[in-house]
Amino acid sequence: MSLDGLPPLRDVIERHGLQAKKSLGQNFLLDLNLTGKIARAAGDLSTSTVIEVGPGPGGLTRALLMNGAARVVAIERDERCLEALAEVSAHYPGRLEVIPGDALKTDFAALAPGEKVKIVANLPYNIGTELLIRWLTVEQWPPFYASMTLMFQREVAQRIVAKPGTEAYGRLGVLAGWRTDARIAFDVPPQAFTPPPKVTSSVVQLLPRENPLPANVRMLGRITEAAFGQRRKMLRQSLKGIEGARLLEATGIDGTRRAETLDIAEFVALANAV
Repeated sequence: MSLDGLPPLRDVIERHGLQAKKSLGQNFLLDLNLTGKIARAAGDLSTSTVIEVGPGPGGLTRALLMNGAARVVAIERDERCLEALAEVSAHYPGRLEVIPGDALKTDFAALAPGEKVKIVANLPYNIGTELLIRWLTVEQWPPFYASMTLMFQREVAQRIVAKPGTEAYGRLGVLAGWRTDARIAFDVPPQAFTPPPKVTSSVVQLLPRENPLPANVRMLGRITEAAFGQRRKMLRQSLKGIEGARLLEATGIDGTRRAETLDIAEFVALANAV
């Protein structure tokens, strides 16, 4: 038995035949010390509903419950994992709800309406960035979540916390920096996973800003996508398809500049000039 009285994760994986699927972006985190560290990084969970995406065999799920999460709602697409998660649910009566389904088709705001929500997840690599962008660009702000504690490949994590003028700065850095205070909490080595990925991972914590600069969310998304989609080109060229010349003139931004030189306030100004 392990720390929480449930069978060790390696035994669970073997018993249920849960080899990680590359097609689902799965890398299972088996080290209970690390899953505990992620759970603790999310702060006090005793009054929160925690939303987890891609729990797999339940390593992080167990850590969240062991660290006092009042309730965990876990979205899992892989039906092979449901039996293992049901065992965790039975061990923590009334505290774990497993929802079978695709996270990209899930209405997260509807999972715990009116409750304090924290999102904590070792996100599947193939949908992590898309989910984060959706959570950063929700129409309603302040958002349905109080914080996000998420694992990404280190390269993605660096893009999330990147500042203007740096090589990693791009669309993710603008959106995350605009609406949240984002920081890398700690790194996780490849050998902590089964199977080990080829790269180091990082846990990122994002806290929503109470009063981000007001902006047209949809247009900010379009402008950052266009500007960084051709990041080596001057803005007057990369923004050509969305009336770039007019926007640049309206905001007084020099069209010979490149996307990575603009700060968040300048991108917001462009979005609001539409």
